[in-house]
Amino acid sequence: MPTSTRFVVAVHILTGLAVSGGKPMRSEDLAYSANTSAVVIRGLLSRLAEAGLTKSQLGTGGGTMLQKLASEIRLLDVYEAVEDTELFSLHRTPPCANCAVGGNIIAALQPTLTRARSALEQELASITIADVAADVAKLGNFSIPLVW
Repeated sequence: MPTSTRFVVAVHILTGLAVSGGKPMRSEDLAYSANTSAVVIRGLLSRLAEAGLTKSQLGTGGGTMLQKLASEIRLLDVYEAVEDTELFSLHRTPPCANCAVGGNIIAALQPTLTRARSALEQELASITIADVAADVAKLGNFSIPLVW
């Protein structure tokens, strides 16, 4: 089963905003960069705004900007803002309690799944949008306006 792309597209959006030099960006321009629809971008921008990561500027030349400095936005903040589900899903229906495996599988797996989620969260907490933007700039051989 494929995982959601919301997190990666949201990081793409925030990285685009980080390298924009503080200028508002339209959802259409962000959609072009991410090669998706503006509707998808606006949905993610709504979640990011609710989490206090972006803000909108209305009027001519309006669009979306970062609410916080890129160096203050951790990937964990982005993940928590846009993802709805647990990292690991358990059985849709409870396993057979009368089976030696079914009766114990969840209790056996839970510690491993908890450690795996913790490791993911620790890694995401250690990287900021500024870090990603710097890597993008380095890979793209361009410089970033220093507004973050």
